Amino acid sequence: TMTGDRRFLQGNIACAEGALAAGCRFFAGYPITPATEIAEHLAQQLPLKEGVFIQMEDEIASIGAIIGASWTGAKVMTATSGPGLSLMQENIGYAIGTETPCVIVDVQRGGPSTGIPAVPSQSDMVQAARGSHGDYESIAFAPSSAQEMFDLTVRAFDTAERMRTPVLLMADAAVGHMREIVEMPVQLNPVERKLATIEDNGAPRFLDEQVAPMPIFGRGLKAHVTGSCHDEVGMRNVVDAEALDHYVRRLSGKIRNARAELVDVQAGDTEDAEILLVGWGLVGRAAQAIATQARLAGRR
Repeated sequence: TMTGDRRFLQGNIACAEGALAAGCRFFAGYPITPATEIAEHLAQQLPLKEGVFIQMEDEIASIGAIIGASWTGAKVMTATSGPGLSLMQENIGYAIGTETPCVIVDVQRGGPSTGIPAVPSQSDMVQAARGSHGDYESIAFAPSSAQEMFDLTVRAFDTAERMRTPVLLMADAAVGHMREIVEMPVQLNPVERKLATIEDNGAPRFLDEQVAPMPIFGRGLKAHVTGSCHDEVGMRNVVDAEALDHYVRRLSGKIRNARAELVDVQAGDTEDAEILLVGWGLVGRAAQAIATQARLAGRR
């Protein structure tokens, strides 16, 4: 892709710009350090693009709002930090169970509890994988630079739309507040979710491992959307253990089958290495620097 715009951006602003470039037109959130700049930037920019910004009373209401907006067909996002992500977990599970595309940004900080808001942390990764209850799979990307704050936000939206599921962007206070050169492409081709139509009203609209078209509200379709165990047309079945097995396997299989295209691991100079450093996000960037120093010093 041709380079269009080179800007010196804070990581959080790069994230907000990535969301706009990907087609985000609805943001609901609640201010929290160190993620607030994302909301501030989108509060300024979304109205200029006929989008909607709304500050909610808390993080539970914020994710509820974006789930509702997604069911009208909008591309949606919220941004928070660790304490807010904790509050969102029940609705993250609901979004997974109802196959609702949305992007959730977690600019991580020191915890537990309120912790130290300005101290970077990478300690929310278990929340990303297993914060809600029951059996499910989740998708999360971990940026290590301001450039990746832009690129992986775009990828998060494209993945959420293609896979019809929530996607988390697991940043942290350091990468959110650092300032670096960010290259933004001339033109993006954002992924758009598949939509169910009146013509295929009787076809499955949920639990398809190839991703069922989404029967969004206001387009003439009757749709039953429930977080309870349901079948391919959304009808509840809360008495049959086999139905629950089917429900869980289909939701998980949809993501597991796409593992090869979702997993992105960068590895270098690992052959015959005495020590292997593994990290994600900014920690992964630090691991690369340590490995380079060791190699220059003649160690492996």
